[in-house]
Amino acid sequence: MRLGLKFSPKSMAFLRCRARCEFLEGTTAAGKTTVALLKFMLRCAASNKKLHILSGLDTGTVEKNIINKEFGILDDFGPLADYYPAGYGKTTQAHIRLKTSDGERIIYVLGYGNRERWKKALGGQYGCVYIDEVNIADMEYLREAAMRADYLLATLNPDDPRKPVYEEYINHARPLPQWEHSTPEQIRQQLNQSPKEGWVHWFFGFEDNAALSEETRRRILENAPAGSRLYRNKILGLRGRGEGVVFEVGPAHRVGAAELRRQLEAGSIRFARFSCGVDTSYSQRTQDTFAFVFDGFLEDRRKVTLAVRVYSNKDRARQGLPVLAPSDIPPLLEEFLEEQRGAWGFGRRVFIDSADQATLAECRKYRRLKGGLYEYLPAWKGLPILDRIRMESGWLAHGMHLFVEEGCGPLLEEMDCYSWEADGRPEDGNDHCINAEQYAWMPYREEIG
Repeated sequence: MRLGLKFSPKSMAFLRCRARCEFLEGTTAAGKTTVALLKFMLRCAASNKKLHILSGLDTGTVEKNIINKEFGILDDFGPLADYYPAGYGKTTQAHIRLKTSDGERIIYVLGYGNRERWKKALGGQYGCVYIDEVNIADMEYLREAAMRADYLLATLNPDDPRKPVYEEYINHARPLPQWEHSTPEQIRQQLNQSPKEGWVHWFFGFEDNAALSEETRRRILENAPAGSRLYRNKILGLRGRGEGVVFEVGPAHRVGAAELRRQLEAGSIRFARFSCGVDTSYSQRTQDTFAFVFDGFLEDRRKVTLAVRVYSNKDRARQGLPVLAPSDIPPLLEEFLEEQRGAWGFGRRVFIDSADQATLAECRKYRRLKGGLYEYLPAWKGLPILDRIRMESGWLAHGMHLFVEEGCGPLLEEMDCYSWEADGRPEDGNDHCINAEQYAWMPYREEIG
């Protein structure tokens, strides 16, 4: 085996980890493929089965990115590995022969882009299966291959989080406790399917590639425009879709709760009013959420998003909790409003998605029967979505829109994801908290900025 490979502590931990299924996700130039192919070959050698599978979009891609590249299979294993692109002897399809002290291993090379070929190739059980760029793999191939493998290893680039590969496979995996802190919070939140024993998620960033020079890293960063989909996926390693994010929220837009309270106590700022917006979704089949957003409007015309709370019927059903119906919303909403009244101030008006008449009716019924402080109103939607975006973008650009960092995690996560479609429209997704907040500020838009 070739010597001279450099490994970071996380790469070494990955090589030592004995798992049933592993997914490597992360930034570009993180060294995912280099370390993954090495572990795959070692697991093949240690397996008690003779047959294994190495797969990518097509055999040419596998040859270029895995077999023949520098620090690829032939480079790493030298005379121990022979590649036969046209087959050899009785094995007529492309394969690698790996020599071990316990005999020879046959590793079939498959392209999941050619359904007819891989359907003919798959049969029986295999020791190890490697799937390169599993985020673009044929789902039928992934299901068939995973079912037949003792060990599944897959690399992926961040992609549209609504793809079935995430729900069916990747989001069932979890990072090891010692590496959980180095997985971005947004991705940790998206690993939300029921955990499966022996399924491990690895996030690799620039710092996890010990062979990456500072010069190369600098050049990559310079060539990726901030705010673009390329920057989000390749540099931050975050999942997303579309043609770049709609909102650019940076450190200057975030404020700590303690700092905001200090300014309030010092009298340097004062709130003029508070407002709450509510967006709902009762689906158990999608990751759509109920979103409560509490906004404060300062006398200096800045808007501060103070708190966000979300619920998901899909998550509740998976956890064995009763799913929420319209009649369940009023007490949850009033509990949220009372918490914010104690923390920040009293916001009497609550604007609920006008398309959800059932929830609006239940909230009004609750007030009629129980009494209370709050007035429940249908959200006004007279401002077109593009105009809402234009206004919010202007406030962000001029520092007139702030977020309390500790209380606004779900909204900030959406704003990091909310993207433009190729046709110039904002996507229809990643927007439940965004919609709820818009319902809160639209009646008072003239008081902001």
